[in-house]
Amino acid sequence: MLVLVGCVTAEPGMTPMPVIVSETPVPGATPLPSVAPTVISELSAYAFPASIDPSKQYLFYLHGRIVEDQGLHAVSPVYGEYEYVAILEKFASYDFVVISEQRPKNADGMKYAERVAGQVTELLKAGVPAKNITVVGASKGAGIAIEISYFLENEEINFVIMAICNPDEVASLKQNQTILYGNVLSIYDSVDEFAGSCQEIFAFSEGKGLARHDEIVLHVGIGHGILYKPLDEWLIPAVEWARGR
Repeated sequence: MLVLVGCVTAEPGMTPMPVIVSETPVPGATPLPSVAPTVISELSAYAFPASIDPSKQYLFYLHGRIVEDQGLHAVSPVYGEYEYVAILEKFASYDFVVISEQRPKNADGMKYAERVAGQVTELLKAGVPAKNITVVGASKGAGIAIEISYFLENEEINFVIMAICNPDEVASLKQNQTILYGNVLSIYDSVDEFAGSCQEIFAFSEGKGLARHDEIVLHVGIGHGILYKPLDEWLIPAVEWARGR
């Protein structure tokens, strides 16, 4: 079981993270509490689709923790506004069916991973090829993506984990025998004080379920702040990874 600490708890503008449950149920997933109507209206275009087209490519985006703490228009005193909707719009411009929702404050990462894993399973049951499903996670969202990978045990689904690996996080994953499955791309900025290389967890997962994998170290120079904007430096590699390139 992943302990979602490290970079997600230390970031400026955040508060400590206890456990909480829930929202609208998806078959096979754990429900989470409802979010405010204003949030639903702004993110309604990115809700889990009522009708699934197996010919489409689907991309889940899991935001960083500051959006839980402050809401949809979160602002860090260090990194500025978390441009959540702009990130979703940019992914959608590449013809993905983008699925994303604002997690409730202090959401339990493990329960939320179960919820999204249930949604991914719904896509698979509806005939969507695993290779056409991608889960992109930022910071705490990346920690959740790791657990989704572990829960699903599918070697063809794509994952992009951004700014999550640090010595404590990696040690926790290994201690709990959390193995990465699927095609996994790690992205982080070289000066990020909360995150580092995922190579150790890649090595731990090789031969057990991990398929295609790679890591990109950016030199944007704003550390954890790369997650706050739809920067081409990370977003285009994520899109290419989702397309199997």
